[in-house]
Amino acid sequence: MTTPQAVVLVEGNSDRVALQTLAARQGRDLVADGVEVVAMGGVTNTRAFATRFGPQELGLRLAGLYDLPEEDKLQRGLVAAGLSAAADRDRLAELGFFACTADLEDELVRALGVEGVEAVIEAAGESSSLRLLAGMPAQRSWSREAVLRRFLGVRSGRKARYAALLVEALEPGRVPEPLTAVLAHVTEVRSATVGGRR
Repeated sequence: MTTPQAVVLVEGNSDRVALQTLAARQGRDLVADGVEVVAMGGVTNTRAFATRFGPQELGLRLAGLYDLPEEDKLQRGLVAAGLSAAADRDRLAELGFFACTADLEDELVRALGVEGVEAVIEAAGESSSLRLLAGMPAQRSWSREAVLRRFLGVRSGRKARYAALLVEALEPGRVPEPLTAVLAHVTEVRSATVGGRR
């Protein structure tokens, strides 16, 4: 097994699946590139994972994908793990940490559009489940975007399944910026490491 040179920290498994799927679409083998994507099981675990992989222990290059509403928690975790520059939110992207405006699902729904997401759900054979959810009294006044986000998160394993399906359905120019940015960052890390023969 290749020893990673960079670790991308993400909040959950759906984020990990989305990045791996996007990398595969780009013809990249993250493992061969020395990049490991690690799902932390929530942003509150940032300190533990950044400590393990970062400057205080293994000394690997770190990057990450996170939800903007959780930015303060991310910053505190990174600073506690020895990345003092993370205290300045304007330097998070420089460090390789990129924010989804709300969360991954929001980014993918906005990138594909409602009709695009509904087409993916139909192709996956779950249109009846979506209609059932949309027809429930509590959801009848919701926007179509809100119903889709609820649908994606309401059943165990569905977020990860659709993370892959929705990324596969994206046109190349419609990939959410946080996803492309974090993969580009670890590409730069790989190039600098190889060039510097670290």
